Order: sequence, then C-alpha cells, then structure tokens
Amino acid sequence: MLDEININKKVLDLSKDVEKELDNIFKDIDKICEYNSLKVLNAFHKHNLTENHFNMTTGYGYGDFGRDTIEKIYSTIFKTEDALVRSQFISGTHALTVTLFGILRPNDTLLSISGKPYDTLEEVIGIVENNSSLKAFGIKYEQIELIENDFDYNSIKKRLEASFIKVIEIQRSKGYSTRKSIDINKVEKVISLIKKVSPNTIVMVDNCYCEFVNTIEPSEVGADIVVGSLIKNLGGGIAPNGAYVVGKKDLIKLVGERLTVPGEGKEVGPSLGINKQILQGLFLAPGVVNSSLKTAIFTSRMLEKLGFEVEPKYNDKRTDIVQNIIFNNQNKLIKFCQGIQKASPIDSNAIPEPWDMPGYTDKVIMAAGTFTQGSSIELSCDGPIREPYIAYMQGGLTYHYGKIGVMRAISNIID
Repeated sequence: MLDEININKKVLDLSKDVEKELDNIFKDIDKICEYNSLKVLNAFHKHNLTENHFNMTTGYGYGDFGRDTIEKIYSTIFKTEDALVRSQFISGTHALTVTLFGILRPNDTLLSISGKPYDTLEEVIGIVENNSSLKAFGIKYEQIELIENDFDYNSIKKRLEASFIKVIEIQRSKGYSTRKSIDINKVEKVISLIKKVSPNTIVMVDNCYCEFVNTIEPSEVGADIVVGSLIKNLGGGIAPNGAYVVGKKDLIKLVGERLTVPGEGKEVGPSLGINKQILQGLFLAPGVVNSSLKTAIFTSRMLEKLGFEVEPKYNDKRTDIVQNIIFNNQNKLIKFCQGIQKASPIDSNAIPEPWDMPGYTDKVIMAAGTFTQGSSIELSCDGPIREPYIAYMQGGLTYHYGKIGVMRAISNIID
C-alpha cells in the first residue's frame, strides 16, 4: 500500500528511526492533551450540555440557547467574562477585522508589537491602500518590530509613555515571516509591562494556530480580547466554518454589534444547525491539536535529518502547530506542497500551482485536500513564492494520516 502512494523506501526506513527518537517528546505532548481534554469536559459539565443544545434556529436566531451555551463554554475554557462564537465569521481574518472595527474609532491608534501582521490584514489595516480599511476611517497604525524573536520592551514602554494607544495587537503565530512564534510566557511579560505603563490600553491577541498547544491561553495572562478561527485548532476538523472572540464583556458587546446590528449584537444570529459541529469539534480539538503537533515534530526531524533547514527544531518548545521548512529553492517548495496534495483525502489528483490569491501580495502555493475548504487544522501546506522559499505546514487530523502525508511530500522531492 505504501508503494501505491509512492513513498520512497529510504524515507520509510528513516521514519522508523525518527519515531523511536521522538517517543519521549510525544509522551510530553500527550500530557498536555490530557490536561486540555479535562478543561473541555469540565466546561461541558459546568454548563449541563444536553442534546437539546444541538437544535437549530433560523432567521433572526432569537432565543438560541445552544448558541448561547457554546459561548458560555468558550468563556469558561478561556477564563473570560464573555465570548462570541459564530458561524457568521467566515475566517480568522474576518473575526480579527470585525474585532478591530468594533473596538477602534476614528483618530484612535492601533499598534502592532509583533511586527507586520499576517498578509491578509494588510488591506484591513491600510498598509496596502484600500478604501474600506481602518486607515480610510481615520484610524492610525504603527508597528514595533521584534528583536531576536522577543518583544522590544524598551520601545514599547517609550511609545506608551509618549501618547495614548487605544489597541495593541499581538500576533502569536509567525504568519508568512521568518520569525519564531511567540511563547505564552513572553506574552505574559509584555502584557504586564503594557498594563503597568498604560492600564487602559486594550491588548488584543491573534491566537490562531496556538490554542491547546500549551495548557494556558493569552486571556489567562492578561489579554483583554483573544481571537481565533474554528477551521484551525478549536474546530477539531469538524466545524465547517466560524471563529471565536473571547474577552471582557464590554469589548465583546462592541464586537457583537459590529458583527450584527447595533442594539442587537449577540442576541441575533441563527445557528442554522451548526451547534453540534462546533461542540463536537471543540470536544475533539485537544486530540486533533495533539496529532498536529506530532505531525509537525515528525516533519521537523525527518527534514533536518535529510539536510534541510527547519524551524522550530524537533525538540524546541512549541507555541503553535505550524512547521517551517526553509527550502531556499522555489522548485523544492512547490514539489513539497504538491506531495502533500497527493497524499490528501480530497482532490489528491489535483496539482497545486502558485497563483495570485486574494489578500496576498505575492503569489502563493497552497496544498489542502481538506474536507473543509481552507481548513488548516487538516494537513495542509502553503507558502509565498518569495525568498527564502519557506513551506508553512500545519495540521493533521490524526498523526498517522499526517505522517503518511509528510512521507509522500518528502518522497516527491527525493524522486
């Protein structure tokens, strides 16, 4: 069967040695998975989840107690005052956009302290001109670069002392950059500094790809509002779309009114039968994140052994599920992504090619033969066609499917 999927014997033999080497690291990840599984189960029990919560609403969505219970469960897991979990969010970028437009006003300043945000936010902010951007509504934007993969604490302190900053944005995952993803301990340290210097500044964290990788979330270390996608970690490969925003009650109210209607906010928004999928996805999420992490670590060690540059290393502490492979070669980047596609359950016969994807300034190759379009908690791999030609691989609903996919992708380069 391995021959049928075209896995090179050299790659297969290497995988056996690598798995033995990773045994203790995998056991540590299993402990985190168990902790987060208890966290989810306790939240389900606290809010007395029943089959009735799976019922759907249509139209305005008044009185959708299943939807409201989901938001209470999310609030419990993240230890926040309130939550907004909706299928009306089409992506993580959409949820971030709604959040920014909800909490910022004309003449306010947005400050990113983790460098330039992910490519799809460039037109949202106005870094790339767009008449619908924050900039077009008179909202100012500044950024402070990271220094050696850590926050520039001195520059942040000086900027906060100079004049009031309404919102500080922290993007934990690396996006299409070469920096490391940001560890929760660094997030806690910088939030402590921000709140000491400017207590009324809102700290917003883009938590995409990071949920359940560790045992605590940014909202537990002082973040005022946290945003993430349901077709990434917390959807567990079951939620077909949607996103979440958790945080302080007054901020969630503003975001809810920006998503729907001022004066109605969270009170409207039909579930349309998605409640069960959101809940089941959340229930499975700790295990799916566990599989994704194991797939990423396996990938890192395999490619490092074959002489490729990888980040993080297999034995580094993980912050998110994303694995970088730095190919320094356009053709190898493309071949690796095409190999992931060939091992996918859906559209395995398709051959992805770089294209001008909406929201990106460079051509992007994107391999994702997924059950949900664009779901990056399922095994997927993508990268911008620019030097140093990095593949950003993430996901894996089970470790075994992830392992097979990675071996196929590596074989595609070797062959």
